[in-house]
Amino acid sequence: MQIDRRLISHFDWNLLSLAMILSLLGILTIYSSTYSVLEGSAGHLATKQLYWFLIAMAAMLVALSIDYRHISRIAYPFYGLVVFLLCLVLFYGSVGGGSQRWLRLGFFAVQPSEPAKLALVFVLAKYLQYDEPAAGYRLRDLWGLFVLMSPAILLTLIQPDLGTAVILVLIVLSVITMGGLQLRSLFCLAGSGMLFMPIAWHFLKQYQRQRILTFLNPDLDPLGAGYHVIQSKIAIGSGRLLGKGYLKGTQNQLDFLPAQHTDFIFSVFAEEWGFLGCFILLTLHLALIVLSLRIVGRAKDRFGSLLAFGMTTIFFWQVIINVGMVTAILPVVGVPLPLLSYGGSSLLSMMVAVGLLLNVNMRRFTF
Repeated sequence: MQIDRRLISHFDWNLLSLAMILSLLGILTIYSSTYSVLEGSAGHLATKQLYWFLIAMAAMLVALSIDYRHISRIAYPFYGLVVFLLCLVLFYGSVGGGSQRWLRLGFFAVQPSEPAKLALVFVLAKYLQYDEPAAGYRLRDLWGLFVLMSPAILLTLIQPDLGTAVILVLIVLSVITMGGLQLRSLFCLAGSGMLFMPIAWHFLKQYQRQRILTFLNPDLDPLGAGYHVIQSKIAIGSGRLLGKGYLKGTQNQLDFLPAQHTDFIFSVFAEEWGFLGCFILLTLHLALIVLSLRIVGRAKDRFGSLLAFGMTTIFFWQVIINVGMVTAILPVVGVPLPLLSYGGSSLLSMMVAVGLLLNVNMRRFTF
């Protein structure tokens, strides 16, 4: 079988390099976050993440090798499969951290809400792949799409996984806006969301309400709901300019930081590498997002452009919300830092997203 050399010539090695660098930084930071000075070793989580990285790289190769236009054919079946898995979680899912989010499959567990992000983008790109009306989409033009999206978002919210549900909503809003939603309709949608907030408050779990209240005033419950944010700010601030050094973060070593290998991994990194390290880390994320947006602009068709933009929004919103919550700019809602936080399902989904971005870029010359 002959390989079109143009596929290789249009391969974005910079994007792949950034994704690999961030993933490897994540493995190193996970090792540090689980390292014990007394025992002189770390747990097995870093090793597991390395295995997941190798699996994710293989999945990325599959994602970039198949023409992305075929995704339009599998968008609805894949979305249906994800919704089915989200339903299974409600009945057979394993519980951790007060949420029922994982399905046990032998010696490992999967979190269906992670591929749900990809599934939503697939459906959005398929639904909006044809040119929008001359005046743009109105809300009534997209009612079918909103109904279609609702099960995945609601099932994720029920787990409860407020952070991922918020990400799913932001992905939908971002892609339909890029797809041609009228500005007036967007404002109406935003206004409706704000009016719904008092109602949504009553459906939140008690600990979720407490997190929002302590966001407004972290000292309201310094040993309870506000503990996470207070300790995170101490860790980030104690890193100062150059940090304390690898494996030398005291907030982490003394177990003051909660969820240090998942949601608060940025705090571990900040304590060890300081302001300079954080600047470099965020610059790497920014470069990945900028390169992804360049692929959006270069895409040869509307479906490819929407697909690439959807994948970009997954990275963008997760970075914004994760860094925002660990620095007390946003409420703590439980969102991983893409490619860095521990989690096989998250890493696998993110590397597939990278593979699809590379896919769209490689095939921009074909007609």
